[in-house]
Amino acid sequence: MSAKNIIVRPISGNEANEVIKRIHYSGKIVRNSQIHIGVFYNGKLEGAMQFGPSLDKRKLQGLVKDTAWNGFIELNRMAFSDNLPRNSESRAIAIAMRVLRKHAPKIEWVVSFADGTQCGDGTIYRASGFVLTSIKESTNLARLPDGNTVHKMTLESNPNSPRVELNGRSYYELTGGKYDFNKYVAEVNGEILKGFQLRYIYFLKPDAKKRLTVEILPFSEIDRTGARMYKGLRGGSIGSDAPDFRSEKGGANPTPLLQNSKVENAQSAKA
Repeated sequence: MSAKNIIVRPISGNEANEVIKRIHYSGKIVRNSQIHIGVFYNGKLEGAMQFGPSLDKRKLQGLVKDTAWNGFIELNRMAFSDNLPRNSESRAIAIAMRVLRKHAPKIEWVVSFADGTQCGDGTIYRASGFVLTSIKESTNLARLPDGNTVHKMTLESNPNSPRVELNGRSYYELTGGKYDFNKYVAEVNGEILKGFQLRYIYFLKPDAKKRLTVEILPFSEIDRTGARMYKGLRGGSIGSDAPDFRSEKGGANPTPLLQNSKVENAQSAKA
C-alpha cells in the first residue's frame, strides 16, 4: 500500500456529498461548496475535499492585504476513509492545490479551520504546508439533550428558520430578533461545549504570504494554549509527522466522543 497509488481528480457535488455524509465526523455537508475533488484507491472513491466561499467572506478577506473578492477560497469539508494508505491525506491535498493553481488561477490562498472542540487541532494541515494563524477559544457549540450539537453560526445564518428543539419556533422568535446564543442554550436545556478553533492558511501564490496581515503562529502555541486535540480526545500529538491523522477531519470509525453527536452545518466546525 502506497499513497502514490491514489488517484485525485474532480468529482461531482453529489459524489462528494455522499462521501462527506458517510465519513466526515459531522455527517453534514456545506451546501455552498463549489469545487469537489475525490480521492480514489483501488478504483473506489475513498475520500473527498470540498472548496467554496466562506460564510463570512468580508471578515476573512482582509487576512491577506489586497485580496480580491474571488481571490481566496475555503476548504469547507475534508474526509478520508481508513482504507487509504498512510500519508494519502497530505498527498491528496498537495494534488488538490495543484488543481486549484491550474484551473482557478485567480485564487491566491486557501483558508480552513480545525475543530478543536470535537475533532482535532489540524495535524493534516500542518503536514500539508498550511500555516497556523489563529487559535481562538470557542463557546459557539452547544450539545442538546438528545446528544446532537448545534453551532451558533447555524442559528445566526438562518435565524428565521423553524427549529425542532424550539417546537417550531425560530431562533429570532425566541430572542426577539437578536443574536442571543446563551438564551437559546438555556431555553433548550443545552450545554455549551468549550474548546478551540484553529485557523490555517495555504498560499497558492508566494506573493500572498508577503501580504499576510496577521501573525504566523508557531505550532508550539497549540500545546501552550492547551488546544491540542487528536481523534476527538485532548492531549494528542502536535507533530506534523503524526503517524495517523485521518480521523482529524473524518474517518470510517468515529471516536467515542463523536459517536453520539452530530454537528449542524457551520463554517468553522470543520476542518
